[in-house]
Amino acid sequence: MAKIPTSRVDKLLSSMGYGSRNEMARMAKAGGITLDAAELLDVTKRIPVTPDLPTRMEIEGEALDPVAGMVILLNKPLGMTCSHKEDGALVYDFLPERWKRRDPAISTIGRLDKQTSGLLLLTDDGDLLHRVISPKRHVKKTYRAKLARPLDGTEGELFASGHLMLEGEDKPLAPAELEVVSETEALLNVTEGRYHQVRRMFAATGNHVEKLHRERLGGLSLPDGTAPGQWKLLSEEEIALIFQ
Repeated sequence: MAKIPTSRVDKLLSSMGYGSRNEMARMAKAGGITLDAAELLDVTKRIPVTPDLPTRMEIEGEALDPVAGMVILLNKPLGMTCSHKEDGALVYDFLPERWKRRDPAISTIGRLDKQTSGLLLLTDDGDLLHRVISPKRHVKKTYRAKLARPLDGTEGELFASGHLMLEGEDKPLAPAELEVVSETEALLNVTEGRYHQVRRMFAATGNHVEKLHRERLGGLSLPDGTAPGQWKLLSEEEIALIFQ
């Protein structure tokens, strides 16, 4: 059985973005922190950091945020950037402000470019992040592409061949699966995450992607009715779907 980690309350809450350790001490003295319905006055106390802690601890009357190890599914809108550093609208802007101060930091699992929408995962679990993006895992990503010109019928064979070489690269792409939806729309399943890969694949056939939306990651898909900018925390069962 894995050992349950423990942490000082002030250190834990500070790492979750609630404020400095001194601020946590002042909050506790004012009765703002409760554990198991009792006021917790001593923030130097060490407590077990278990997944059920958010159901047992309240901060100023609200349930504690999820502890480290959370995975967030976001329906990324167009025009948002998957970066901590760039100017403009960022995908992190949809999350609670204090989550930007969490340590470990929340990062995207791979990236969708500014003009691509759809399923995006974010996590503070570095091990999970690397497992999902590792080329050895072959996690399938499904994109819906709307194209400027009709498909000519040769794309499926080319993408599946394992011989397509993108401009400026010296290693061919892994085989990818194309499903034709209409003459100007297709679903493309890829297992790699090269820079602007889907757009460059269609460009190699002389076509141009006008609209790109990621629908699935492994066995995980956007729930019906998930609006652009809407997000949810994933359960362990939903996280497992990524690797199916």
